[in-house]
Amino acid sequence: MATSYTEDDIKSLDWREHIRMRPGMYIGKLADGSSADDGIYILLKEAVDNSIDEHIMGFGKEIRIQIDDLGRVEVRDFGRGIPLGKLYDCAAQINTGAKYDSEAFKKSVGLNGVGIKAVNALSSFFEIQAWREGETKALEFSKGQLTQDMKHPRKDDGVNGTRLAFEVDRTIFPAKTKFREPFVEKMCRYYSYLNPALTVVFNGKKFRSKDGLLDLLREEMEKTPLYKPIHLTGKDIEIAFTHSEESSEEYYTFVNGQNTSQGGTHLQAFREAFVNVVRGFYKKQWEPADIRAGIEAAICVRIEEPVFESQTKTKLGSANTKPEGGESLRSFIGNFLKEHLDNYLHKNPQTAEAIQKRIIAAERERKDLKGIQKLARERSRQAKVHNKKLRDCRVHLDTKHKQREESTIFITEGDSASGSITKSRDVETQAVFSLRGKPLNTFGLARKVVYENEEFALLQAALNIEDGMSDLRYNRVVIATDADVDGMHIRLLLLTFFLQFFPELIRDGHVYILQTPLFRVRNKKETIYCYSEDEKTKAMAKLGKNPEITRFKGLGEISPDEFKFMIGDDMRLDPVNFIEGKGVRELLTFYMGKNTPVRQEYIIENLREDVDRQIAVWILDFGWS
Repeated sequence: MATSYTEDDIKSLDWREHIRMRPGMYIGKLADGSSADDGIYILLKEAVDNSIDEHIMGFGKEIRIQIDDLGRVEVRDFGRGIPLGKLYDCAAQINTGAKYDSEAFKKSVGLNGVGIKAVNALSSFFEIQAWREGETKALEFSKGQLTQDMKHPRKDDGVNGTRLAFEVDRTIFPAKTKFREPFVEKMCRYYSYLNPALTVVFNGKKFRSKDGLLDLLREEMEKTPLYKPIHLTGKDIEIAFTHSEESSEEYYTFVNGQNTSQGGTHLQAFREAFVNVVRGFYKKQWEPADIRAGIEAAICVRIEEPVFESQTKTKLGSANTKPEGGESLRSFIGNFLKEHLDNYLHKNPQTAEAIQKRIIAAERERKDLKGIQKLARERSRQAKVHNKKLRDCRVHLDTKHKQREESTIFITEGDSASGSITKSRDVETQAVFSLRGKPLNTFGLARKVVYENEEFALLQAALNIEDGMSDLRYNRVVIATDADVDGMHIRLLLLTFFLQFFPELIRDGHVYILQTPLFRVRNKKETIYCYSEDEKTKAMAKLGKNPEITRFKGLGEISPDEFKFMIGDDMRLDPVNFIEGKGVRELLTFYMGKNTPVRQEYIIENLREDVDRQIAVWILDFGWS
């Protein structure tokens, strides 16, 4: 029988209800803060961005951010301060703000009057206060509703500016939600790189940059640059770049101070313009991929009325993105590079020679790889039909299926573990790939060597990532290894492979570690799986006298029936987070490089007394390499 459809079915939501019902439209992921793109960092950005816009307009040289242990955030700037009579409108009237007037905020990030309102609606506590010319006014809200109103301004000798304070609503966010200091510090560093005259203070730690995007490259670049980074600046544009011996391309892109992590029109324009300028200067029609191989670049543009593809503003759209003067963004970036980069290369012949050598080396490497790639593609074609190590699922990420986001591949060690997972998995959305023991340590190896490795060739084929992330077949790549020394080492080897050759897989949040239970505690009525000694103790207390306790030594010992619990709705996954910078390279060099004596000395100095002696000796002999 058809469902009735009447006037009662038509509903209108006010702004608070809509934001709280559909928070993902405004801030992206409602996660616990363990990933840099989780929604709580968008809320923090929305609070800080207004202060940044004030600084860009020439008001305020310092922004203070305070986050306490309970998660309360406070942001204080020293700009002009919100007009006191409009404090409520700016905090609680959707589509209200000063940025519709391009003369007041010419090149702002937020133009829709939504940001602070989203923070307000998604916070159990929200306070906004402004100081202007010896007076102050403050308002307090809860979940978007006004709770305390200072109806009239009062005298106050505080410095002009605005203060926002908020605590996220834990009825909407996960209970364990908290801000991670490394992610907030990176946000502060980026703010300082993009605004060299600004000091950002986070919990007492100061961030300030002298050379802008040049400092960003120095801080973030993991590889050794082949030449001194080129730093070009102009009205509404700043670019810094260099090359390394790596084959990948790395970009840090910004629009009006917003970190556009997914790129967009400005990145496309830069990549195209860079190739055109280099071809013109050297008078060689090199392949674009050879010209850009190993490039690491930071690009910032300031434009009027930027159009982003979502409220989270991580990708610049293509419409209305014209800088001041009416020139298209593509032409603006192209003309800037044509003039300034061409001039730089003429004035710096050593740098020009270094770039030419890098391009020629990339061209040679590409040609050398042709034969190996042909073999890899043949293996890939065979793998799709004959790969006995892959038990595929029916739904994949690169389709339009409604369950595409649930597509998962488990990478297991050995046939015994993969057998249990295969029998208990959801055949619609869960695939299994079985490794044959420990894979190759790829740290420091050329891509050519990796292409020749059959194990990784089959894994690349299963993931379909050889030509980039656009055709990735699974949304979640889960490393499922035993919770012992061997299993930990296999995790390291796989993560090393991904970081070396497919960092986007981790950077975009696709890689996870499967938590597997260490113990099973049960009686005749109930079974509890425990992931730590503490959980085992609590389970024993709950089940009473003399429960049966089983210590799992490996995934192969866990029956398919039990695996249904571990990879079902209660599956525990730890996301592998990627914080860019020199630390990743240094970490891989120490743990996966050829510095075994140094690593052995570190293990001896930090060895816990309660570690089994035989395991300790094995670790030292193996050397993690």
